[in-house]
Amino acid sequence: MSHPTNPPREPEEGKGYTPASPVKRTLAWIALAYVLILLALTTYYFYTGTMLGNLGPLLTVPGLIGLGALALVSWRSTGRPGKGPAVLLAVLCWLLAAATLPVGLAGLLSNFSMVFGVTVIP
Repeated sequence: MSHPTNPPREPEEGKGYTPASPVKRTLAWIALAYVLILLALTTYYFYTGTMLGNLGPLLTVPGLIGLGALALVSWRSTGRPGKGPAVLLAVLCWLLAAATLPVGLAGLLSNFSMVFGVTVIP
């Protein structure tokens, strides 16, 4: 009994490099921001032996900025959401980021109270 042989496969033409969509590239930039933050936090821990606290509000700022940018990029590339909701979401996210940034910076600076000559009295 003979087995049929498969014909040799030809390489498919036309399947070249396909760049990522603008939405995926925007998400990659947001992820890069968080990777750099984690690198800085890890480096600080290994250098000083102490962890930084009170960083929750500061860590939301890149995500809020990125979400606003993502809404606009998604609208421009796919048409969803509509122009009004995309702009509204972007402005809302950026306003929240602007309101959260001072709180986050105060939380970050609270880690260095002795360095700046400010003593905290319990």
